[in-house]
Amino acid sequence: MANKKSDPLIFSGRSNQPLSKKIADHLKLPLGKINIYDFADGEVYCQILENVRGRDVFIIQPTSTPVNHNLMELLIMIDAFKRASARRITAVMPYYGYARQDRKDKPRVPITSRLVADLLEASGVDRILCMDVHASQIQGFFKIPVDHLFSAPILVKHIKNLGLKDITTVSPDAGGVERARAYAKRLSSDLAIIDKRRESPNVAEVMNIIGNVKGKNCVIVDDMIDTAGTICRGVEALIENGAKKVYCAATHPVLSGNALKNLENSRVEKVFVTDTIDAVDKANKCKKIEILSVSKLLAKAIKRIHNEDSVSSLFV
Repeated sequence: MANKKSDPLIFSGRSNQPLSKKIADHLKLPLGKINIYDFADGEVYCQILENVRGRDVFIIQPTSTPVNHNLMELLIMIDAFKRASARRITAVMPYYGYARQDRKDKPRVPITSRLVADLLEASGVDRILCMDVHASQIQGFFKIPVDHLFSAPILVKHIKNLGLKDITTVSPDAGGVERARAYAKRLSSDLAIIDKRRESPNVAEVMNIIGNVKGKNCVIVDDMIDTAGTICRGVEALIENGAKKVYCAATHPVLSGNALKNLENSRVEKVFVTDTIDAVDKANKCKKIEILSVSKLLAKAIKRIHNEDSVSSLFV
């Protein structure tokens, strides 16, 4: 289907082209023509292969692994569209890299998520569309509009379809209580919290369970799974405290290091993640991982932004 002048233009970077294709299919639009490749020394080259003057452009590019390369590619694409006189440029970032570095929690450290926001604004982007950012205050790092979507409606619907009884929604740490409470409300379930102490980066030590999990089907909810250490230790703690079965639901399958091995060897029943990050190859190596798509939700948001409609109804 050819684009009409009134249609948005959808372009994809290289970090998650399968998701971009699904979004474009939901919108019944083709992906825009663009040529992106790396020079021998690693520099990124980008050329837009169609006229974008005066058009509403959406660039789909989660800044997942390799984070620095994908972020730089996004900045270069934005600059190309700005110089090609696009009317409005929206960066669709299903996964916002560096979101965990959102504050000074130690002396003499950067606030890198703020730096990323500054870089995006300096490149000329007009709007950001993201999903389940690690820290919601990141929206305040921008002077431009930020639409922050949540994968909860998709994950909750899938959990409900499992037909589980006696569910307890579990936050893996104190910082995730707000997210877990939102899931618990949707699932009409009890709420529990895993109290843990982080001894070093990417290492978590479970200390205590706050709440009743005995005889319950527990669902740990989080924004991402990185090395899966937090999740696996949480699963063991819940089972040791009498949980019947433990499931996990997380938006972003970062799956670094020994994550797949950790999940495969744990006593978690199933791990539900979304396709904000292209993790199909990794998921195929671990039978416990199930990927759900957020492409339809993102497509609806893009359509609403283009039509200047409210996006807030998508939060329900």
